[in-house]
Amino acid sequence: MVKNKRTRNLILGLIFDALGMVSFMIPGIGEFADIIWAPLSGWLMTRLYNGKAGQVAGVINFVEELVPGLDIIPSFTLMWLYTYVLSNDRKKSAMALNKN
Repeated sequence: MVKNKRTRNLILGLIFDALGMVSFMIPGIGEFADIIWAPLSGWLMTRLYNGKAGQVAGVINFVEELVPGLDIIPSFTLMWLYTYVLSNDRKKSAMALNKN
């Protein structure tokens, strides 16, 4: 069992990105599978990441999965990087500026 949310979200994100790419690799069936996967992946994104950022990412993920050829974009992994790497860097920078 995964001990923290950060690791859990990374593992689930990698799995969900892989599922999205699998449909891209199956000619003919992939486009039909995306019709089912797109709303599901958008919803999953909003469950993994709360708040406005999760809602925006859910919509972007939904559109990305529906548009043919964009399945290669690892949107769950990118959202993980945004949430746990980039946002933390901005918070640290803001805290350092406030100390001065």
